[in-house]
Amino acid sequence: MAFIFEEPSHTFGEYLLVPGYSSAECIPDNVSLRTPVVKFRKGEESSIMMNIPLVSAIMQSVSDDKMAIALAREGGISFIYGSQSIEDEAAMVARVKSYKAGFITSDSNIRPDQTLADVLALKEKTGHSTVAVTEDGSPNGKLLGIVTSRDYRVSRMSPDAVVADFMTPLEKLITAPETTTLKAANDIIWDHKLNSLPLVDAEGHLKYMVFRKDYDSHKENTLELLDDQKRYVVGAGINTRDFAERVPALVEAGADVLCIDSSEGFTEWQKITLAFIREKYGDTVKVGAGNVVDADGFRFLAEAGADFVKVGIGGGSICITREQKGIGRGQATALIDVCKARDEYFEETGIYVPVCSDGGLVHDYHMTLALAMGADFLMMGRYFARFDESPTNKVIINGNYMKEYWGEGSNRARNWQRYDMGGAKKLSFEEGVDSYVPYAGSLRDNVRQSLAKVRSTMCNCGVLNIPDLQKNAKLTLISSTSIVEGGAHDVVLRDTKSSR
Repeated sequence: MAFIFEEPSHTFGEYLLVPGYSSAECIPDNVSLRTPVVKFRKGEESSIMMNIPLVSAIMQSVSDDKMAIALAREGGISFIYGSQSIEDEAAMVARVKSYKAGFITSDSNIRPDQTLADVLALKEKTGHSTVAVTEDGSPNGKLLGIVTSRDYRVSRMSPDAVVADFMTPLEKLITAPETTTLKAANDIIWDHKLNSLPLVDAEGHLKYMVFRKDYDSHKENTLELLDDQKRYVVGAGINTRDFAERVPALVEAGADVLCIDSSEGFTEWQKITLAFIREKYGDTVKVGAGNVVDADGFRFLAEAGADFVKVGIGGGSICITREQKGIGRGQATALIDVCKARDEYFEETGIYVPVCSDGGLVHDYHMTLALAMGADFLMMGRYFARFDESPTNKVIINGNYMKEYWGEGSNRARNWQRYDMGGAKKLSFEEGVDSYVPYAGSLRDNVRQSLAKVRSTMCNCGVLNIPDLQKNAKLTLISSTSIVEGGAHDVVLRDTKSSR
């Protein structure tokens, strides 16, 4: 007879937090959401820490380079989707790493004999309004001038106008030697009211660009997540089939952390993948694994060398694995079980393996519940798919703006590697749906509002950081009647949408 758990599995919606004593210091501005991403030994700190406990899902409809930049700017990490060619995924990672490094290798360059039409086409392609004019049009060619939007007017100039005739020439530019420090470069930008500063070598070849917007961005986004070279931190998804080729390419591109993207992680395939990475790179390459839903699965992946373990099967809004295969577990119960195993493993070994809760988050308050239940950070798909920065189309459905959103196990994505069981290279049946989610605007505005709720709730619990929330929070199961009581009830709501 099969083993049967005595207690039913529960979802986040079946729990509430019970308030704790809040001191005068418990105000949202004092709350830190800093959290570890990869394993570390007792008494040490994780080599990768996030400033907010949010990562975006390894999905075609969620995580590309644009999403990665936006989320890193807020303090989190995107895991670029792996269900694309190795070259394309590596290129996305590289674009994130080069987007903001303080010293930027120019990717918008043009020759002086090209035209305004070429400038406009380049601006459309890269999104950058500052174009370096070099002798050969290369990133490190001899600098001859700069073209910005102030140098031309499309309505009054011919598309055939030659760049040399309207660019700001070198003799009118302020430049600096390539040995200039970032602090000194920013001081020059500030003193001379510049938007950009080219750094050149002794022969006049362009080496780097330093932009005012990068300085301003850092001052405005105090939680932005940067590596030791001042570049945005980015993750990338891998699978258990082509890891021998994909991992080296992603490492070369600059990925800070990898994650095995799989619907079910308690497999020898993941152990083999982790063993390859450890043998080739030791502990220098950080990689998470999953997904699992119980203590046995966690222990297996922790002992196999995972840097973090992802929890959740079938709880995602577009996932139909439970319907199709009858496997999974309520996300809250799975998370509580795995986090208990995480703590036991830490006591035994002195190694803390962070836990990522993946799926089942419907409302903002579920974020705080998941953290209280032991999650170190949260992976979300539907949440991020709603934003401007997701790679999908914005469409109008029944008069409302929506964003396209599809699962990796849908026929649209056909990410068979994620559901690989060692058989034929195909998707035998769907484990995800193709859908729409309500358009929500910018990532920045929504993430900041969601985390304002998390910080406020943590203050209600009397804690100022995630470890204290995990240690001191009090949770209670609620009845179906309590769920009804928790919303607006026994009143007639005003129609605020009607015309006045």
